[in-house]
Amino acid sequence: MAGSTYGSSFKITTFGESHGEAVGVIVDGVTPGVELDEKYIQTQMDRRKPGQSSVTTPRKEYDVISILSGMFEGKTTGTPLFIMLHNKDMRPDAYNDIQYSFRPGHADYTYLKKYGLRDHRGSGRASGRETAGRVAGGAVARKLLENKGISVVAYSKEIGGIKCETFLEDEIEKNAVRACDPEAAKRMIERVEQLAAAGDSCGGIVECRIRGVKPGIGEPVFDKLDAELAKAMLSIGAVKGIEFGAGFAAADMLGSEHNDEMNKDGFLSNNAGGIIGGISTGEEIVFRIAVKPTSSISLPQQTMDIHGQEKMIETIGRHDPCICPRIIPVVEAMACIVVEDLMKRHAAMFA
Repeated sequence: MAGSTYGSSFKITTFGESHGEAVGVIVDGVTPGVELDEKYIQTQMDRRKPGQSSVTTPRKEYDVISILSGMFEGKTTGTPLFIMLHNKDMRPDAYNDIQYSFRPGHADYTYLKKYGLRDHRGSGRASGRETAGRVAGGAVARKLLENKGISVVAYSKEIGGIKCETFLEDEIEKNAVRACDPEAAKRMIERVEQLAAAGDSCGGIVECRIRGVKPGIGEPVFDKLDAELAKAMLSIGAVKGIEFGAGFAAADMLGSEHNDEMNKDGFLSNNAGGIIGGISTGEEIVFRIAVKPTSSISLPQQTMDIHGQEKMIETIGRHDPCICPRIIPVVEAMACIVVEDLMKRHAAMFA
């Protein structure tokens, strides 16, 4: 299967299936001599792992990582890092009843049409479980970026139609939905729990802010910083849209309103979201993604089987009623990978 690798100078390749023996990532292009331990990566894995609260899947995967190569005496060697996570709480039998049926919203139909077969056990490679490898690889990129003074933070801005009205960064990791507004978070949790009890799901909007990126990062035309971030975000299974800075609201603005004017101290606004011409401006990079409702719901839905026979289906299993809380560390990971990759390409250009 092609398409499991992202990056040029800093590169990740993820592997494994939802109900297979293991998932993980190979990370290439790592700067040598960087202090890195499993605890640092494990912190990010713990943010993504299932079973964290009433608004996430009850599947119990502790996501304990093992670094099998690329390290020596607590430092990176510059050779590929091989990071593996063994699956522990697999229940492939739970999918036997839908082995020959297409679940609405899932990649069952398209995988079968492309490959002539599909792994029905929780979607195989199309499962959100694949993102565990991304988070591990992203933690490595995050460590490299921290050494350059760059930080990345994402959070739920909207869930189930409930929007955050304030931005309190310190509150993000203090609530189950990782919202930046504690009062909105309470209503979001109630909404998700209600939908879960009814067998349904919801989506939302996640915002990400990247700080400390100097001006000049991004390759013109096809490898623009915003284009690479867009590709990375849209490669996450549940993401259906992305906008930068003022985003789609720019369509209703005048040029005199949208243009980021400047004075001797810099930009007076940031409608561009920190990127102009595909290259970083030095301002905070801001983008938002649209996260679809979880496809796996227990309500009856119409579908067909592999023989073309129409039928009704219910997806019974352990699924997130809202993907936003657990997608946040994935968004941060992919953002870190993109920025580290482009920064390495930039450094090579002027070496």
